[in-house]
Amino acid sequence: MLRYISILLMAVVMCSCGEYSRVLKSRDPNYRFDYAKRAFEKRKYVQAATVLADAITPLRGGPNGEEALYLLAMSHYENHDYDNSGVYFKTYYTRYPKGKYAEFARFYSGYGYYLDSPEPQLDQSTTVKAIEELQGFLDYFPKSDRVTAAQNAIFEMQDKLTLKELQNAQLYYNLGNFMGNNYRSAIIVAENALKTYPYSKYKEDFEMLILKAKYQEAKYSVAEKSSERYRDVIDEYYSFINNFPDTKNRKEADNIYKIAEKHVK
Repeated sequence: MLRYISILLMAVVMCSCGEYSRVLKSRDPNYRFDYAKRAFEKRKYVQAATVLADAITPLRGGPNGEEALYLLAMSHYENHDYDNSGVYFKTYYTRYPKGKYAEFARFYSGYGYYLDSPEPQLDQSTTVKAIEELQGFLDYFPKSDRVTAAQNAIFEMQDKLTLKELQNAQLYYNLGNFMGNNYRSAIIVAENALKTYPYSKYKEDFEMLILKAKYQEAKYSVAEKSSERYRDVIDEYYSFINNFPDTKNRKEADNIYKIAEKHVK
């Protein structure tokens, strides 16, 4: 009995492989489309995408054109090929802005890039693209049941972008006066990040880094600029304490203030 089942399964596999080969050789786009739908349902996403790749253009304008394009995008998405899925999803919603799958195409376009978003220290162009696509989805479909998922993904990625800016600012701070005034660069990066992401969960870290950088800048400044820069440190201290009265950095901030106060004329 087991031998019979094994032979039967082998025959089914061979038939399936044989049909796949025939489909690849076929120039009939509708035959390719029908096979791709069956392959997709069986989770054979690579086969579905491969078969559909050459069928999209001849199917365009026909009754299966819209679904074929969306199916190609979803095949790449399910295969975790988010770059290609994003391209085809965007092609879909651009070509069919009010199409049957427009809502899904806009969502999965951005969500795929979100899933592909790298660690903060790496290039964040994919993250930026994900935010843009998901924001577009929210603009077009504000009542979708996927709104919460899109919003949460955007918030998470904004935090990632903010963390990258914090790391950049910290790097400048750590460089100190090496080959120039890197404290000023740390301040500029941190202040710009706060303008871009005013509600970031890293707001306290940015403001503390600005306070420390301004103190270091004042500490190593020339005599004629020292007093003015220490006054700036004191102003920054009050702003920081007002925003974060219970900060874990209170002791360090207070010490900076006491030193700065001694240098103000």
